[in-house]
Amino acid sequence: MAELLLGESKLEQYLKEHPLRQGASPRGPRPQLTEVRKHLTAALDRGNLKSEFLQESNLIMAKLHYVEGDYEEALNIYSRVGLEDWPLTGVPPYRLRMAADAYATKGLCLEKLPISSSASNLHVDREQDVITCYEKAGDIALLYLQEIERVILSNIQNRSPKPGPAPHDQELGFFLETGLQRAHVLYFKNGNLTRGVGRFREILRAVETRTTQNLRMTIARQLAEILLRGMCEQSYWNPLEDPPCQSPLDDPLRKGANTKTYTLTRKARVYSGENIFCPQENTEEALLLLLISESMANRDAVLSRIPEHKSDRLISLQSASVVYDLLTIALGRRGQYEMLSECLERAMKFAFEEFHLWYQFALSLMAAGKSARAVKVLKECIRLKPDDATIPLLAAKLCMGSLHWLEEAEKFAKTVVDAGEKTSEFKAKGYLALGLTYSLQATDASLRGMQEVLQRKALLAFQRAHSLSPTDHQAAFYLALQLAISRQIPEALGYVRQALQLQGDDANSLHLLALLLSAQKHYHDALNIIDMALSEYPENFILLFSKVKLESLCRGPDEALLTCKHMLQIWKSCYNLTNPRLCPRHVSSSLQSGAGAVGSGLVSAEQHPQAGPATPLDDTGTDLAPRSRSLHWHWEARRSHSLYPRSCQPLPDVPQRPVHAGSGSRAPREHRGSPAVV
Repeated sequence: MAELLLGESKLEQYLKEHPLRQGASPRGPRPQLTEVRKHLTAALDRGNLKSEFLQESNLIMAKLHYVEGDYEEALNIYSRVGLEDWPLTGVPPYRLRMAADAYATKGLCLEKLPISSSASNLHVDREQDVITCYEKAGDIALLYLQEIERVILSNIQNRSPKPGPAPHDQELGFFLETGLQRAHVLYFKNGNLTRGVGRFREILRAVETRTTQNLRMTIARQLAEILLRGMCEQSYWNPLEDPPCQSPLDDPLRKGANTKTYTLTRKARVYSGENIFCPQENTEEALLLLLISESMANRDAVLSRIPEHKSDRLISLQSASVVYDLLTIALGRRGQYEMLSECLERAMKFAFEEFHLWYQFALSLMAAGKSARAVKVLKECIRLKPDDATIPLLAAKLCMGSLHWLEEAEKFAKTVVDAGEKTSEFKAKGYLALGLTYSLQATDASLRGMQEVLQRKALLAFQRAHSLSPTDHQAAFYLALQLAISRQIPEALGYVRQALQLQGDDANSLHLLALLLSAQKHYHDALNIIDMALSEYPENFILLFSKVKLESLCRGPDEALLTCKHMLQIWKSCYNLTNPRLCPRHVSSSLQSGAGAVGSGLVSAEQHPQAGPATPLDDTGTDLAPRSRSLHWHWEARRSHSLYPRSCQPLPDVPQRPVHAGSGSRAPREHRGSPAVV
């Protein structure tokens, strides 16, 4: 008995000092292992061991053969011992661990040994045997961990009437960890996604122990990733249902590689009861798993900055970052940006000097409509990554949007312009944003002289942007728009035609071209342009408003009335007016936040004497200057922003500053929603 204990303890000590790695080559005989073999051989040669101790000696000897790389001899020992008949009921916990180690070792040996024949059925049988060994090892390992925790807690309570300290975490070790994690890996490798997901769920339904907490967080994260990226709603089945016999998730060429059915005399306890929540779709289950993983990641976070904890802190940060990236995907699909921003705010405990988490937080705040907070977070992102020009451009976009912080927007735009050669490819966008800022400031200016100064600055900035990026249709469009506001109609026509040569289906450029033609009294040509634009954008309200005005001049009020009726039908399909949330006040605000079209410049010249002489479109004439500040500028605040994990985002489209018609004239259907997460 002493020889057996010495051999086992020295083998475990060797494995602790020289941990095994999955896929590592055989170590071969070592001097330390020679002593282990001597003790085990002495125990087996005495012949007076009880049957259970003899079995234990053989199992330890088989493990020794695996460590030395002698896989065939290890399998021979397992066949002689009768591993399948090993009892699991009424045995101490250490025998459960030995059984789990034995099944895991047997599976590893079967994987290592080549198959002598090339017959496909032999390969399938081998795969089935390997997976069955790993599944048995995992089931018995869960049972062992539950039993050992129960025994430790019982001993602590029996020693003292006071609550004792929390039990120390048990180390899984290489063999138990392999048994718990290897089966589903092989399922996915063989193309059997259905069985792999089922194995994940079996492990997660087992009653949790302290030792399996980190493992459960890893498995929950992996299962959530599979549910989000590899499974659709049509192929989903909930955890309480039997998996489908034939699933589109599985590889049809590998249908034979399934596991063999087996039964164990004793299994691990699982969570059960009437009030257990059961998800009904893949996104719901993935979100539940990720929220659990996030809670565990926050609970076990390593925040210490001392050098000794650096590796643990990096592991904790990496694990949490993966969870938050997947939460971004899951919540983005549901449009739950408010909830996403709250989750990422909890991640700020990890975010010291971590650009990725700060940037994700800023983008989530943008998507949730919290622009003021988003700008503050983007300032921190600029500090962490000063060479990234997309960040100040995003901040400038927010400042020029609903916040209307034009001085802040000017500072951010100048940051891009003055950045030097490091961000030269974004300098044109910087000048574009700077020009928009000056143009908006000119709208707010109360003095005529200040308006003219700011408009000249805006024009120079747009010209600079166009010279730096002559192939950018937006630069040409904004330059044309600024020239139109300054009443330089012929020059504006030239640049808007350049914009259309670069982007022929741009609704804003088409609309501006129509307005410029109408300012030159080419009403029929303008109406033809509007009709062409509406063929591409049939529900664009601003184009329809301009069409009504032009039709009343060219085709009479009856045609214009038909277009108005068509607009009302579109309005009814876009907005459910029976919903109290979409009362006229809400609808009006949503119209003003819409994006995608240029406003009609059909206002009276008497309202803007500073704009200069107007070319009449009807009895009152027309003017290309704006009427009010709130609708003077057009900013695509509801364009999609990417929250793609771990990447620097492409530059979003800079805002568009439209020629404006009467108030409440913008309601493109396609831009009513919140930004999408890619």
